[in-house]
Amino acid sequence: MFVTGGTGVIGYALITRLLERGDEVVALARSEGAAAALAARGVQVTRGEGYDVDALAGGMQGCAYAYNVAGVNALCVEDPRPMERMNVDGAAAAVRAAARAGVARLVHTSSAATIGEPPGTVGTEQTVHRGWYLSTYERTKAEGERAALAAAREVGQDTVLVNPSSVQGPGRAGGTGRFLLAFLDGRLRLFVPTTISLVDIDDCITGHLLACERGTSGERYLLNGMTLPIERALTLAAEVAGVQARPRLVPRGLATVAASAVEHAFRLARRQPPVCREMVHTLLHGHRYDGSRAERELGLRYTDPRETIGKTVAWARAEGLIG
Repeated sequence: MFVTGGTGVIGYALITRLLERGDEVVALARSEGAAAALAARGVQVTRGEGYDVDALAGGMQGCAYAYNVAGVNALCVEDPRPMERMNVDGAAAAVRAAARAGVARLVHTSSAATIGEPPGTVGTEQTVHRGWYLSTYERTKAEGERAALAAAREVGQDTVLVNPSSVQGPGRAGGTGRFLLAFLDGRLRLFVPTTISLVDIDDCITGHLLACERGTSGERYLLNGMTLPIERALTLAAEVAGVQARPRLVPRGLATVAASAVEHAFRLARRQPPVCREMVHTLLHGHRYDGSRAERELGLRYTDPRETIGKTVAWARAEGLIG
């Protein structure tokens, strides 16, 4: 098995599962530190960039299947080029490399954000994109998905896409999880009214493996185990953690104005802003996804939300991330 992005949250968990079931794993490393970390786990390492077809093809030689998990997920970025190179160029490069190396199937980790569901609707794999983007991340992942599928058609490479919503569980302290942990620790009490969609990290990995085994080439599979209003998700997290805390919701207009002011001030000071307009726009839009196709066609079974949040809280406490 070949894996890119092996030191990220999804990639790390995927490699763990592959090793546990006895697979030999080859992983791409972009740095000496990543190479050392992967080698320490018993993984064969190949060096290179995620958008270098030659490096990818060389690492994939002799591998039956490949997982392209590498990607850049960030908001409030000033220079979009590194994200474009990895999320767009890297997606197409992985497909071309797989074809060159004779890989039977490539599983590409896309994102639920590429669905582009119109405001207030539930996104499915068949949803027609709204036609505008909430963030640079959403744009580059959508362009990368299209680039991967176009390259697959051009070179005849069997390619399946998985589209996870916000991944939560042990090892995940960013994204939506960052807000949950900050709320439980008392560092954040104010939130905007929105809806969030989450998938358990273990379900996300199982979805990848099932997509490789049972997925239809050229198709994508949303991985989403729960969709909750933000206040319900936070209240559930407080119940599971045994914390006496209630979230306070602020008006949507106030959140937008405040984010613009903070972003402007930090940009003037040449500092990375903690919040920005695209972050608030993404939160205010919210996300509602239907992950049932993966259940019907791949046989995926989703974890109960309470269990997912419980695992996340236990891990965060063990890591000292919350009191």
